[in-house]
Amino acid sequence: MSTASQVATHTAPADPAHPAVGAATSLLDAYAPGDHFLATPGRTLHARGPGRHVPHDERPLTARVDETLAAAVAAGQESPVVIGAIPFDHTAPAALSVPESVRTAPPLASDPLIALPAAAPAAGAWEIRQVPEPEIYGKGVASAVERMWRGEFSKVVLARTLELTSQAPLDLPAMLQRLARRDPAGYTFALPTGPGRTLIGASPELLVSRHGRQVVANPLAGSTPRSADLAEDVRRAATLLESAKDLHEHAVVVDAVHQALAPHCTELTVPARPTLIRTATMWHLSTTVTGTLRSPDASALELALALHPTPAVCGTPTQTAREVIAETEPFDRGFFTGVIGWGDAEGDGDWVVTIRCAEAEERMLRLYAGAGVVAASEPEAETAETAAKFRTFLSAVGAEL
Repeated sequence: MSTASQVATHTAPADPAHPAVGAATSLLDAYAPGDHFLATPGRTLHARGPGRHVPHDERPLTARVDETLAAAVAAGQESPVVIGAIPFDHTAPAALSVPESVRTAPPLASDPLIALPAAAPAAGAWEIRQVPEPEIYGKGVASAVERMWRGEFSKVVLARTLELTSQAPLDLPAMLQRLARRDPAGYTFALPTGPGRTLIGASPELLVSRHGRQVVANPLAGSTPRSADLAEDVRRAATLLESAKDLHEHAVVVDAVHQALAPHCTELTVPARPTLIRTATMWHLSTTVTGTLRSPDASALELALALHPTPAVCGTPTQTAREVIAETEPFDRGFFTGVIGWGDAEGDGDWVVTIRCAEAEERMLRLYAGAGVVAASEPEAETAETAAKFRTFLSAVGAEL
């Protein structure tokens, strides 16, 4: 497993009994708007400075990334990495760069200091606009279900947004602290996507990782909101594990992941039934797919692009689902349901599905949440699911629907 910058790694003074104390949280504390920050279950990365931007042109994205990494190596940069975001629309410009240096540390979950609570959001009023309104979103779900019963397609993921406007400047470092400390075992990120724009969030879903010849994918599909009541929370989890609708939705996604990875692997292990993972707000059906690469030439990014978009964020058939999304959603998804992550010149990396996120610009946050719509879906339930998914970010800024 390649490490981004052994030379520049910074660690806080460590307790001999706990050598990881402060190593990861110091990178979290160092984040400032415009930086690249990404925390995964395997490592924590922080980069500052412009570095080399991956160009946007007619060549495949993997070729452009390889060229940018090779230029960094040729310039004498030690262990360069590409880091950033790829949009839902694969033809739109990506926000990827190779920073001049990246500081790395162990995962946030291994740092005892991550258990310290983040400061509560500052008191302040948020103006919230729902796009579309819940009623309109529900009608979109109903229309999609009707078309599925006519046999036009089998699944589509429909999203809606919340536009939050603040009277005060956005405090992105404080938001990142709250997201990271709430779910430290997940994938927390803050990545620049343009002048004055930041993609920030905490995703639970690994699209694919590659380390040497070992490949891991962790598709999530089928979910239910958590409950503050322990007995009710357990009941919801158990119900999700037995839900025919959710199990079918999940199986479609796992099969798509299997089909996309199989040509690249000599062996692939796909569990017969999903398990559960939880975030602070949601239960998800989860399957961990593992494999061994046929050739070391297939990079983590190449595998990610072969998988993207999975039915978990788009639908099936993919092209029809894309058309339904374009017809139904009154906004451009941008980087939502795209891919964020990192990769190195050896082809290793982690690429994550961009959900539970917001795009921040000046005094406005645009939050996104989607729900998988199948023939058995009910508009009220899917609308409620998106509302529950918004809670991840709403709690980080002290806002409520």
